[in-house]
Amino acid sequence: MDLGPTKARRGRPPVRYLLVIWLMVMGAIAFMDRTNISIAGIEMGREYHINDTHLGWVFSAFLIGYASFQIPGGVLARRFGPRRVLTFGVLWWGVFTALTAAAPAGAPAALLMLILIRIALGAGEAVMFPAANQFEERWIPIAERGRSNGIIFGGVGLGSALAPPLLTAIILRYGWHLSFWFCAVLGVLAGLVWHWAARNTPEEHPWVGVAELKHIAGGRGDAKRDLDPVQGAAAKKKTPWRRILTSKNILAITGSYFTYGYVSWIFFSWFYIYLSQVRGLSLRTSAWYSMAPFMAMSAGCLMGGAASDWLARHVSERAGRSYLPCFALLLTAALLAAGASAHSAVTASLVLAGGAGALYLSQSCYWSVTADFAGQYTGPASGAMNMGCQIGGAFTASVTPLIAAHFGWISSFMTAAALAVLGGLAWLLVNPDARLEPSQSRAEADVSAN
Repeated sequence: MDLGPTKARRGRPPVRYLLVIWLMVMGAIAFMDRTNISIAGIEMGREYHINDTHLGWVFSAFLIGYASFQIPGGVLARRFGPRRVLTFGVLWWGVFTALTAAAPAGAPAALLMLILIRIALGAGEAVMFPAANQFEERWIPIAERGRSNGIIFGGVGLGSALAPPLLTAIILRYGWHLSFWFCAVLGVLAGLVWHWAARNTPEEHPWVGVAELKHIAGGRGDAKRDLDPVQGAAAKKKTPWRRILTSKNILAITGSYFTYGYVSWIFFSWFYIYLSQVRGLSLRTSAWYSMAPFMAMSAGCLMGGAASDWLARHVSERAGRSYLPCFALLLTAALLAAGASAHSAVTASLVLAGGAGALYLSQSCYWSVTADFAGQYTGPASGAMNMGCQIGGAFTASVTPLIAAHFGWISSFMTAAALAVLGGLAWLLVNPDARLEPSQSRAEADVSAN
């Protein structure tokens, strides 16, 4: 569909940020989809006669599919471009979100069916952030990547914050099945809008004016881009897997992102249930208090992204891209330990929410450093990194209730705090100035149209 003539329009936000905002919307829907099952988990457990341990298997199933398809998703995003890949992914996960509500409770293999459906849902959602990061590499100047990633990942907290009160209201009035249908329809609509509005590169987009295109190309730091001039997809150039997977930067960031995923998924999978079953709050009260971590995540994403760019520009690249996430994860550990030990449910909720917000101060750094480092191979490299995060999430989805059952919930949060410390220290090994392709010099990368 023709999007209109190519010309600059006064008063309109840059096209790249209109698309960044829509990526935030799709990220919000993606996380509403995955948070939905933790909210519906209590009702699902009753209907399917499954306990918390088996429910943990269902939570982990999503993350197994999600982790397994991170690298394929990144490869597809590089080859076919973020427009097509994200459109297909959103439509796919809309279908399997709906199928989660369609599994018959009375079937002998109902638990197995739920697990397989959630694996397939995870596989569809796996393309979301590797493709978004490939978009970043093609559309966003290096000096703006902290801020733009902060906006995109602000959708994580936004969707997860909206999910508890909105979906709880739907569940209490219409039953848990309808909450999944609601999320499925939202996802399909968002995917169709993305397909209409997006293009793989700014050079293809008829809305992008000359000034914006010059700004993007000047600050992108990739004069030797290897893209098909018609499709905007990566040319048939072999991905340097050995260099990617043996890079100290990628290994350190992936290890840190494993601990990040472990911590974050306590909030996505168990926090709502923790407030209800452990802290004794009603379902409706739990829904409101469980919003706090996700609101803090959104705020953390936005502040962390802006702070990362500011520190990188005014202090040093290492301060903005490496020391900031190190500090954020160490602060996360302190707040998790304090919140888990609090006697008051309200105090515990707020302090633990602060830990979630502190964690997300680091979010944009993972993706910005990976995009800067990997260049045109951002999709595969960020897929490898994000696989580490999702493996961490899969561990916490299943391990957290086991630790809680044997040693108590304080031990579950203390385990997460210890991993956050390790994740923070891993950032001290990351060199944000390093590049996968030596020809992509800092002199090129630092050019900006500011």
